[in-house]
Amino acid sequence: MWEPARLVYLIVVLAVTSLAMISMMFLLMVRVSDPLVPRAIFGVLNTLLFFPSGAVYPTAGFPVWLRAMSFVDPFTYVVDALKNLLLKDTGFAGIGLDLVILTSFSAVLITGCILLFKRQI
Repeated sequence: MWEPARLVYLIVVLAVTSLAMISMMFLLMVRVSDPLVPRAIFGVLNTLLFFPSGAVYPTAGFPVWLRAMSFVDPFTYVVDALKNLLLKDTGFAGIGLDLVILTSFSAVLITGCILLFKRQI
């Protein structure tokens, strides 16, 4: 059964996810001057980050090296939060850690973007 609180949590998860992914792409592109480079990098990066996230196959069955890659993959925390909200019928307790990790990830990357951004008139 859908509750209004669950919809609010879902909107928060999607907003924090968007901020995390946009900040990651912005950090990668902060110094790029060729407009064709982002398209190539985005496609490759989406593939590399999607498969170890646990969206297709549970991370518990991964080999050790892929589990380590999954641990640092921000998509993993997005998938975990969405699974907890949509499939496991949990509330904020089930997504709190994921939101903290994604928000921290965004803050670190946005700080990096600010430091690397070209300052010219």
